Amino acid sequence: MTPAARIAAAIEILDSFLGEAPAEKILTTWGRNNRFAGSKDRAAIRDHVYDALRNLRSYAALGGAQNGRAIMIGALRAQGQDPASMFTGEGHAPAPLNSQEAEFKAQELPTDIALDCPEWLIKPLQDSLNENFEPVLKALKQRAPVFLRVNLRKTTIQDAQDALQQEGIDTAPNALSPTALEVLTNPRRVQNSQAFKDGLVELQDAASQAVTDMVPLSATDKVLDLCAGGGGKTLAMAGRVRANFFAYDIAPQRLRDLPVRAARAGVDVTVLSDPEQEAPYDVVLTDVPCSGSGAWRRNPEGKWRLTQAQLEDLCDTQAKILDRAATLVVPGGYLAYATCSLLTCENQDQIEAFQKRNPGWEHLMSRSLTPLDGGDGFHLTVLKRV
Repeated sequence: MTPAARIAAAIEILDSFLGEAPAEKILTTWGRNNRFAGSKDRAAIRDHVYDALRNLRSYAALGGAQNGRAIMIGALRAQGQDPASMFTGEGHAPAPLNSQEAEFKAQELPTDIALDCPEWLIKPLQDSLNENFEPVLKALKQRAPVFLRVNLRKTTIQDAQDALQQEGIDTAPNALSPTALEVLTNPRRVQNSQAFKDGLVELQDAASQAVTDMVPLSATDKVLDLCAGGGGKTLAMAGRVRANFFAYDIAPQRLRDLPVRAARAGVDVTVLSDPEQEAPYDVVLTDVPCSGSGAWRRNPEGKWRLTQAQLEDLCDTQAKILDRAATLVVPGGYLAYATCSLLTCENQDQIEAFQKRNPGWEHLMSRSLTPLDGGDGFHLTVLKRV
């Protein structure tokens, strides 16, 4: 496919997204229905789409309309390219610019549009991020780095780097976590690399690794990951300490690959259907459902789909999970509360409300990370039952 044909495909996909279809599903369906597109074509189209989703409002404003064609016109303008060079109508390229499109002159963009922030989230994010509001929002407009977690149960940082380099994947250590490597070249090769297949490395954001590094663990602990999802943080904790690990998620299908991943990593994890049956635990980690605002670089769709009502429902769910988790911790044990959110209502406010509802918990530490620290945005609070 030509570069212009890839833009035409991105326009088609973006129009489906604006019609409320999930981005990942659209991309998958498009790939199945267009077998002529090679792997490089599909990767380039995906990059166009996700770049557009990260910058949806500003690109639409630069293109003069809220549709896939205008968004891709705006994308080219934002990148300093003349859209007419791609919108030629030749072959499979998009149709040439009409006079209105060619003559459109964007005015200076308002802050919320320039920062690609939903209007209703401006105030909550300003209050949460303070002086970092604009720098963080600008960072969320960019593609996220790719990070790996080195499995120290099986290898060292240097040996993992050497193994990856032999397959053309260059990496560099990252200061956020002693197990984190940033992928510098050929990130799409990682999952087919021998280092990955042998369990030497796992794909995991550096900030996510940093959060699990802060969870207090010892070799004699009984540890529950209460909202385990795919089990990434479970495996990260198990890579640090040979404790007794359990994983649970309200949607069991999310954990279906965890036994295979744990075996590949050389760690033992018990998947539970009822976490109360094995209670109490020395450590309970609750990586709760949240807005995902700290990870909008990776999932920009979430930024545009989130509503005020959904955020309120998420906060209610988070409070209920915290209260449930509190009943599972032994006296003297630890409750770790984590989100990938930048919003105070999902982080500090939740902990303050929890401690008011549940006396007898000591606040040991809290840390909030943003994309300015290098990885995704994350929050962690550790409480001790006294």
